[in-house]
Amino acid sequence: MHPPRILLGVNIDHIATLRQARGTRYPDPVQAALLAEEAGADGITVHLREDRRHIQPRDVRLLAEVLNTRMNLEMAVTEEMLLLAEEIRPAHVCLVPEKREELTTEGGLDVVGGFDLIADACRRLSAIGCDVSLFIDPEEAQIDAAVRAGAPTIELHTGTYAEAKPGSDAANAEFKRLNIAAVHAVSAGLVVNAGHGLNYHNVEAVAALPGINELNIGHAIIARALFVGLKDAVQEMKRLIIAGQEAGLMAALDAHDHEQHHNGCCSH
Repeated sequence: MHPPRILLGVNIDHIATLRQARGTRYPDPVQAALLAEEAGADGITVHLREDRRHIQPRDVRLLAEVLNTRMNLEMAVTEEMLLLAEEIRPAHVCLVPEKREELTTEGGLDVVGGFDLIADACRRLSAIGCDVSLFIDPEEAQIDAAVRAGAPTIELHTGTYAEAKPGSDAANAEFKRLNIAAVHAVSAGLVVNAGHGLNYHNVEAVAALPGINELNIGHAIIARALFVGLKDAVQEMKRLIIAGQEAGLMAALDAHDHEQHHNGCCSH
């Protein structure tokens, strides 16, 4: 059976960043979300940070009412955020680490170190019908802890790969790490998403990783939209991730055929 088409979640945080810079009512991230959906986004991702630097509670409440796809609410594991999620009941919640002084999320959630708190959050969110995801580094220990915590989905942190110089040993090593993590997570029964730092130059390789369900991408799409418009920016990214997935599937099929041929030869 052919695997389902890879999904694109469009993060609209930086539409709100531009609005908050002047304290105006525009540009409205809700309007951006609807445009992204029309362009083919499979979901809309927003990160309601504790310092409210971009997305506001008002945005989250409105999006919950008007989206035609689904909202993926990224949030820290705090009582305030859990209460908000219990009020709004988004389709998806992705639990992420958060530090006030960081420019953007700097790494994955430490599920091993904060297990009890995270497992309790997973239970509370699952109880109200949320599909819970944990944003983690590509490490087997964190993946195994996510399974024990009861999260059906993980999002692999691709930031380290994205920040490495393309083609460098560091980039290759990090890509191998992501590949091993994706295989391990799929074998553990998890739905595997990925995101952070992905752009129009590096996304195809990540989309080709085995078993990737969805990529969440924001900054690169919003930046490209300044020059080509949001609709074209979303459509171009979607074309790239589908091309990447298809390339990955073909490579896997070729490897399987080669192995079958080799085994057939060896059996004579």
